[in-house]
Amino acid sequence: MASPGPSADASATRNPLTLLTVDELRQRTSVKWRMYPPDVLPLWVAEMDVPLAPPVADALRRAVDLGDTGYAYGTAYAEALGDFAARRWGWHDFRVERTTLVPDVMMGVVEVLRLVTDPGDAVVLCSPVYPPFYAFVTHADRQVIEAPLGPDRRMDPAALDEAFRRARSRGRRPAFLLCNPHNPTGVVHRRDELETVAELADRHGVRVVSDEIHAPLVLPGTHFTPYLTVAGAENAFALTSASKAWNLAGLKAALAVAGPRAVADLRRMPEEVSHGPSHLGVVAHTAAFRAGGPWLDLLLDGLDGNRTLLATLLAKHLPSVAHHRPEGTYLAWLDCTALGIATERPDEPGVVSDVAGPARMFLDRARVALSSGHVFGTGGAGFVRLNFATSPAVLTEAVTRMGQAVEAHRSAPLPRSPG
Repeated sequence: MASPGPSADASATRNPLTLLTVDELRQRTSVKWRMYPPDVLPLWVAEMDVPLAPPVADALRRAVDLGDTGYAYGTAYAEALGDFAARRWGWHDFRVERTTLVPDVMMGVVEVLRLVTDPGDAVVLCSPVYPPFYAFVTHADRQVIEAPLGPDRRMDPAALDEAFRRARSRGRRPAFLLCNPHNPTGVVHRRDELETVAELADRHGVRVVSDEIHAPLVLPGTHFTPYLTVAGAENAFALTSASKAWNLAGLKAALAVAGPRAVADLRRMPEEVSHGPSHLGVVAHTAAFRAGGPWLDLLLDGLDGNRTLLATLLAKHLPSVAHHRPEGTYLAWLDCTALGIATERPDEPGVVSDVAGPARMFLDRARVALSSGHVFGTGGAGFVRLNFATSPAVLTEAVTRMGQAVEAHRSAPLPRSPG
């Protein structure tokens, strides 16, 4: 029988990544722990192996005890985010009146794109990038134009300039969907890089929509810059929530934030969009931003430790796999091209259920589930994304298995699956 969950005292004073056993985690019914058989260690989807932060759990218990399960109301969520943004990022001109509730960040992205682009218009993405960017943009009847990241995995101004030019030539109202911090590379964009984005966007008449869901997850040694604090970003939008930093993906609620010259566009958001967020989601996200800072600091320390541990493990067990130390998120982007494993169907970015190439080998041989790089678009083939928001013990076991799998594959390669 699994041990009881961690006490509130333990959750408030210890690394959240060390508080749950694998047996406890396997009782969860969310996608991370149910997609694959029980012998697989899941290090793929962006869920963390942590208990709820005590302030979030307390707020949800109070709401349930009161039967407070009606419709969301008020501006408490935006107020909490504004206070958090001022404390953490120095964003002191955040305005509650420039925000609106949306169901989650990706649905908010789509709704904002519908406000500032027309069907058939182009949306620029910096590939490799979060696979749903491709799916959601194309499902909204917009075209994707890629501006591949540079060899240093940072935004390439020349590629952006060319992509913005192409986007403008293909439609009346182009947009750039920015990932800030960047998923899957873990790059946290510097202010000067974002200023370049704003200058290029203004030059080409491109509206910027910034997905900032990983913003609270900037690791020690780096500082997060909200895009809307950058000069020239006055007509842009940002989308954010507490979802990634406090593990609240199942409690739907997010905020769309408009720059001062984009408020009129935000006011055209259809009323029904604001009916999508869950009231309990709003309660949870509000509590996270308002009172979850101390827990977040413990988490960031734990992620920093895991970031260092991962580098050590890769050097020992997978020396031919290259990776750059992520600056933010809890995602590591691993270059497995030196392993020489073919990647099937590399032309289908955004097909998030497709496991191919190195990820297929690690799943079959190591029983470790990772995200296939090819679904992240151009530049992703031959890579895998690894979620290191787990215990050091699970991370160690997973990378050890992966190293053993590479040795087994070199001895007897698996047959290539049908294309």
